[in-house]
Amino acid sequence: MLNIYCKNTGKTLRFQEGTTLLEMLPSFGIDNPYPIISAKVNNVSQGLKFKVYNNRDVEFLDFRDHSGRRVYFRSLCFLLCKAAEDVFPGSRIQIKHPISNGYFCQLEKADGGEVCASDVERLRRRMEEVVAGDLPFHRYEVRTSDAIERFREKGYDDKVKLLETCGQPYIDYYTLGDSADYYYGRLVPSAGYLKIWGLDPYEGGMLIRLPKASKPDELNEIIPQPKTFDVFTEDLKWNRIMGLSCVGDVNLACQKGNATELIQVAEALQEKKLVQIAEEIEKRYNDPENPVRVVLITGPSSSGKTTVTKRLSVQLKACGLRPVSFSTDDYFVNRVDTPKLPDGRYDFDNFDTVDHAALERDVLSMLAGEEVEVPEYNFVSGRREYNGRRIRLGEGNVLIIEGIHALNPALISHVDPSCQFKIFISTLTCIPLDSHNWIPTSDNRLLRRIVRDYNKGAFSARETISQWPSVRDAELKWIYPFQETADVMFNSAYLVEFAVLRSHAEPILASVPKDCPEYAEAHRLLKFIHFFTPVSDKDVPATSLLRAFIGGGSL
Repeated sequence: MLNIYCKNTGKTLRFQEGTTLLEMLPSFGIDNPYPIISAKVNNVSQGLKFKVYNNRDVEFLDFRDHSGRRVYFRSLCFLLCKAAEDVFPGSRIQIKHPISNGYFCQLEKADGGEVCASDVERLRRRMEEVVAGDLPFHRYEVRTSDAIERFREKGYDDKVKLLETCGQPYIDYYTLGDSADYYYGRLVPSAGYLKIWGLDPYEGGMLIRLPKASKPDELNEIIPQPKTFDVFTEDLKWNRIMGLSCVGDVNLACQKGNATELIQVAEALQEKKLVQIAEEIEKRYNDPENPVRVVLITGPSSSGKTTVTKRLSVQLKACGLRPVSFSTDDYFVNRVDTPKLPDGRYDFDNFDTVDHAALERDVLSMLAGEEVEVPEYNFVSGRREYNGRRIRLGEGNVLIIEGIHALNPALISHVDPSCQFKIFISTLTCIPLDSHNWIPTSDNRLLRRIVRDYNKGAFSARETISQWPSVRDAELKWIYPFQETADVMFNSAYLVEFAVLRSHAEPILASVPKDCPEYAEAHRLLKFIHFFTPVSDKDVPATSLLRAFIGGGSL
């Protein structure tokens, strides 16, 4: 008999060896408002069909947990792929990227025909039929070579490339009825668990809609994001031009010795975009009717705001302008005046952490031609200090303001919008593991932050992972609502980023203790980065945006 401790209830119960989590669940009597869809066993994500053979700690999860949401969406993807196989034999589904509170997908018909609204409706009806029939998902652990042959027979070349280059002797694959597929994480026990979802025509493809994270019994509404969609489309176009449609392609290129070229191309594409942005600012600076005088730059945590600001400043100088800059962080209120979260911790991401009244007053004075002494925030003492730094805007000067609240319209609400140029730095990973396995767009930012925090001695990997949910919540509240108001979006994601980060992140992630909750995320990230052929950072230039996180930068 086994002793199983349930974190949800604080109870320990005894079960026979080989009992599944699903079979255990009723015995614990968990009072949960939403259906349980997955679990963590000794802080490792598992499906509910996981069989237990040793004493374990178990935490049962619903959709409100990040791990639970990943399990739900992976299962939903397989449901869509299954429906496509049934309704359109020989077709392929491409899970492209997150957008508009869902995921953008494309159906590639065997006959190459266009996809219309009635096709999407047929897929939706078939998905509903499979859910109503509660068709079970089955998991099989097999030799990787056997899975490769199975997927090669099905024509899934992207999965073949991924599995051939990942270096794993055994892998799991799943079946749903007579359909087989590979997913790098667990799925729900059966299709009947997938109650809340939507499938709608979207931008020539389809949008899989997901439940609300905090209220999983309600479906998320569609939020138009045309500028974000265009960024994804542009990057995917470049990937196609380079012949890179999935991680397997990138791995093969690196294994053939082409990593240096991929790094050079990634750097060139980013620099090309910065040149275009600088030239647009110059053009608008010289507009006689609405001249730009203020450039506002924002982005989520670890998107590379500081480095982009410095590199953009160089390009603006090359255009004949003289940029001066400061960060909204310099206008932080004194720490004792910082807003607090309900648990008593300081809310450093709150808009009122910035003395926006003082910032706006100074900006208006600068635009009026006055000389202004700008503060510098002392993060050690927690106080705003004035150390003699003065700014006066003259001929050729453009003011750059960088910070997480830079695009919030309340920051400089009395400054003429026509003289503002807004830049949003996104980090949109545009290369999937394969056609059905997307890469979460926040994973590269989290890995960047873990490596940077550790190298600077600021936080351990465990501490960074622990802070990440509150960081993400703050971004959703204070940053992302304003991204579509930007004049331009800059994607700081790097084509070979995970390959370069792998050697830096592996030992740091491995240091997270197995007996802490943060181990679940560390374990997931370690498993994830092993899909990438490691690439040395020796060819990453000192001016690269990546250097802000891995070290060795000149900016």
